[in-house]
Amino acid sequence: MMWMNKMIAGMLPYMPKSLVWIFSKRYISGKKIEDAIRVSRELNEAGMMVTIDLLGEFITDLKQAEDNKNQYLSIIDTIQEAKIDGNYSLKPTMFGLLIDTEVCYNYIREIVAKAASYNNFVRIDMEDSQCVDLEIALFRRLKAEFPKNVGLVLQAYLHRTFNDIHQMLDLHTDEVPVNYRLCKGIYIESEKIAYKKYDEINAHYLEDLELMFQNGIYPGIATHDKPLIEGAYKLIEKYAVPNDRYEFQMLYGVTPQLRKSIVDNGHRLRVYVPFGEQWFAYSTRRLKENPTMAKEIIKALFVRG
Repeated sequence: MMWMNKMIAGMLPYMPKSLVWIFSKRYISGKKIEDAIRVSRELNEAGMMVTIDLLGEFITDLKQAEDNKNQYLSIIDTIQEAKIDGNYSLKPTMFGLLIDTEVCYNYIREIVAKAASYNNFVRIDMEDSQCVDLEIALFRRLKAEFPKNVGLVLQAYLHRTFNDIHQMLDLHTDEVPVNYRLCKGIYIESEKIAYKKYDEINAHYLEDLELMFQNGIYPGIATHDKPLIEGAYKLIEKYAVPNDRYEFQMLYGVTPQLRKSIVDNGHRLRVYVPFGEQWFAYSTRRLKENPTMAKEIIKALFVRG
């Protein structure tokens, strides 16, 4: 069955977009900001927070970076006016990280400043290994100016992550805890720098999470994996972590029943709500990273019509 999943994943970029959308719309709120607002309201009404993300990454010229910056500034005003309980996520490569780091910094600084003007928060997504040092440096600069308004994503499958957490402890205080989203990691990386086995990745995920709890760091526990969620519950109990010093995080459209059970158990939960015209690239990349999702395409095409 795995060979079939990989075959479908490889074919997806060549399929008509209208066909791919049948599958993708389960995981993407829509193409317009109005779609993100509608979905976010529904999630808020169900007791969940959101993080809004405009889809796109790895631009090729700085005009695109400026356009993305202006879109984000407009998105923040629109989301705040709609009174959505949520914050914002962005990928630095959308703003020219791999073209001009200073331009990238200045554009993202404008976005963080805009969010800060509403007493809100921006999450710097972590991308592939070529970006890690650049994105940590970017986060450090922004954190110095906006201590309450910016966070970072860390990927547990990278060998370096446990040490990165240690190296950034200087950014943390009890009054203003550093805020990380901890995920497994989605990019295809060499085994020289990344753990590959399921049990190995999970063990390091929980090791990283425990280090965060030991130091009072605020983690966004980003996973759909039941063993990791159960492990997180045990660590929360072990360290008597207050309810307002962590949250669980999940992708829109993934494991909704598990998501509901976390909320029903009294934990805070935030849903990643992506939207935008760049949905096709997002969908095809996610499928390549996780070919087992191919069965969902089959369901979408032949079961849900």
